[in-house]
Amino acid sequence: MSGHNKWSKIKHKKAATDAAKSKIFGKMARLIAVESKKSGGDTSSPGLRAAIDAARGVNMPNDNIERAVAKGTSGESANLESVLYEMYGPGGVAILISILTDNRNRTAAEMRHLVSKMGYELATPGSAAWAFSKSPSGEYEATSTVGISESEEASLEKLVEALDEHDDVQEVYTNDA
Repeated sequence: MSGHNKWSKIKHKKAATDAAKSKIFGKMARLIAVESKKSGGDTSSPGLRAAIDAARGVNMPNDNIERAVAKGTSGESANLESVLYEMYGPGGVAILISILTDNRNRTAAEMRHLVSKMGYELATPGSAAWAFSKSPSGEYEATSTVGISESEEASLEKLVEALDEHDDVQEVYTNDA
């Protein structure tokens, strides 16, 4: 009966939830650091305030938020930049991939490789952005939607999950109905 006690079940569940939280907190910390660098650490600036509110929305601890703000204002922080990649997915669905990276060339190669493994290609800048508008909070909202079949929807979900697994990817936006 080894491995059948309550503690081992709890331990495995906790490890899975902690890994998911860590991934989300890491993305939020990077976003806060970039916004902190832009605003010079002024927490009343709209961009940094929105990033902090988003972090609080996913229950990120205050000390983690404060560390991320301090990291963005310190001179030793990496020079992170925001990049937006565009592509078309299954059924002609427009996809925007918002990325924060410290090395644009490395990330571009990794994204091309990841997308080509799934059987797609990155599009030229501006080719898919027409289907989205940017909201005041900085999120992209679809202005026109595309209806897709169930098999295409499953393929789209698989593609979005693969993109979300990448460390530099902050958000993936689609215009599926």
